[in-house]
Amino acid sequence: MSCKMLFFDLREDEKNFLNKHKPDNFDIKYFRESLNEETVETLSPEELEQTMVISVFITSEVTKKVVSKFKNLRIISTRSTGYDHIDLQPLIDKNIALINVESYGNISVAQFTFALILSLVRNLYPAMQAVKSGTCIQTNYTGRNLNALTLGVIGTGAIGAGVCTIAHAFGMKIIAYDLFPKQELEEKYNVQYTNLDDLLENADIISLHVPYNENNYHMLSTNQFKKMKQNSYLINVSRGELIDIESLVKFVKNGKLCGVGLDVVACIDSSCMDDIKKLERSSLMCLEESKIVKELNSYPNVIITPHIAYETQESIDYILEATFDGLSDFLYGGKQNRVI
Repeated sequence: MSCKMLFFDLREDEKNFLNKHKPDNFDIKYFRESLNEETVETLSPEELEQTMVISVFITSEVTKKVVSKFKNLRIISTRSTGYDHIDLQPLIDKNIALINVESYGNISVAQFTFALILSLVRNLYPAMQAVKSGTCIQTNYTGRNLNALTLGVIGTGAIGAGVCTIAHAFGMKIIAYDLFPKQELEEKYNVQYTNLDDLLENADIISLHVPYNENNYHMLSTNQFKKMKQNSYLINVSRGELIDIESLVKFVKNGKLCGVGLDVVACIDSSCMDDIKKLERSSLMCLEESKIVKELNSYPNVIITPHIAYETQESIDYILEATFDGLSDFLYGGKQNRVI
């Protein structure tokens, strides 16, 4: 007997893997739409009654109301590491398991970090725009050699360590801040661990690679920006909540920051706020942030991308493989990738 499963947030780049690796033991219906309090109302009574598994991405909003609609739900699988788009309490109350995907996209995100660094330090975006508009003046785009710059890495987990590896290949001096320094990075890549203030004061480029929790909300705000070097660069491919974006825009305006690369903002819809339905579902905080994001995006030395650092075909295939491995393991009594 196959297990009834609803798969939301289906992307084009997931179809090839799903067509080639049709998982056993699952009767799957695919939806391009995200799962939320609106779309759950479009499901049939049979789907709400028979579904045992749902799979979602971070664009879904799995609230208590959504969970209550399913009568025999046993597992929620999120195709992400983070799960703050899912209300945990109703899962605990109803004994529903939550499975996530750990450590995906480490290589992809580390490489993307340097795509942002190189784009900013070599002024690629304004140079390309000038060529497109026919106003190219070569002397306007003088950049820097990376081996002349110091990289400050905040967080040296799998992704941060990958960034250190690439930085070392470029011949950069690397300083790092982490609660748990890694001796192998010190020995192999000459990473010098220091405290956060020292890193802020001495790094030419600062790159964030830490998970978000209630203790590091706005870990970079006005006081931290003041400590940073004049004409320094800031990269964030981790979580938007780590940066006080209202303070950030002030330091872009006054020229303290030479360049900013953001793949994440605190409210996931803030960089795409022309969608009316998203506007209606957004909080006042997200609406305010969207205005700041649009202002930041108007500066030629700011690059904002829509949370795509992990998006390579290799990472996407890995996420899907890990998702179905975790689900199959659960069905046989295992606890692989279990959150609750």
